[in-house]
Amino acid sequence: MASNLLGRYVWLVDTLRRHKRLTYNEINKLWQQSGLSYGEGDELPLRTFHNHRAAIKDIFDIYIECDKKDGNKYYIDDPERLEGDGFRSWLIDSYATLNQIQADRQMEGRILFEDIPSGHRWLMPMADAMRHGHVVSITHRGFGKPEATTFLIEPYCLKVVARRWYVVARSPYYSERNRASGRGPRNVYLVYALDRIEDLYETDGAFKPDASFDADRFFEGYCGVNLTGEPVERVVIKARGGYADYLRTLPLHSSQRELGPDGDDTLFECRLRATFDFYQLLLSNCSQIEVVEPEHVRSRMLAMARDIVALYGGDGGNGKEAEE
Repeated sequence: MASNLLGRYVWLVDTLRRHKRLTYNEINKLWQQSGLSYGEGDELPLRTFHNHRAAIKDIFDIYIECDKKDGNKYYIDDPERLEGDGFRSWLIDSYATLNQIQADRQMEGRILFEDIPSGHRWLMPMADAMRHGHVVSITHRGFGKPEATTFLIEPYCLKVVARRWYVVARSPYYSERNRASGRGPRNVYLVYALDRIEDLYETDGAFKPDASFDADRFFEGYCGVNLTGEPVERVVIKARGGYADYLRTLPLHSSQRELGPDGDDTLFECRLRATFDFYQLLLSNCSQIEVVEPEHVRSRMLAMARDIVALYGGDGGNGKEAEE
């Protein structure tokens, strides 16, 4: 019974997210139909319900309040704060789906998940080190490197991008080297892919995270994890025909906003850094979108398009025809 308590907490949060406001009796009826009850068709005792409310507050920092003026209906206080927290929303959505599969075995094999290979081995140890504030020793080999190296890091945050988990960490070595030389930033933060780690262990060494570090600001303007220092700039793109609907529902970047129609097409604006990750994102949308400005981004896209044509032999393999 206690083994799936977290799942039951998530069920209650997800139910109130979807239904907004419910009485205890309405919640109890949905509970009996959920397949997660303590026994087939068992009710959710009022005392247990309030215990779940208290646990949800402690675990998720989510407050389930009762509006006595509206027929004693329960609701999530400040739901915008919950929806604005990417991690909690992701956790609740994922666990709610797992709940559904567990409650109804007929759904097994009909809800498919995308595997993130790098998250299986090192994700939890890295998260534990972050929680405890412990220095981590990793043996890491980057792509193209002939051999792995072992060094210490202070893990600050985890981020998933394009099916890879990454850790942002302060480098004690480079930070101390900069302090000793008086050059460069006093705190050096680097990004490491977890699937490039060959070994990891949590040391006894402790660190106190720099309170001024802000993960959102660290990645501001970036579409991925290639932090190469390009400035944030205005990029206007044109979505062809009905492809605008795809960008409306899944923006290229969090800064994306719609400017308006351009004939049969639609213009969008983003404020971001034109890094390798951004160009890869543009290429993944193939001929459905066109960069309108700035000119240097258009020129880079044109050069990559010519390289692709040459790669597939569209100009005899040497690129001369494309250049003409």
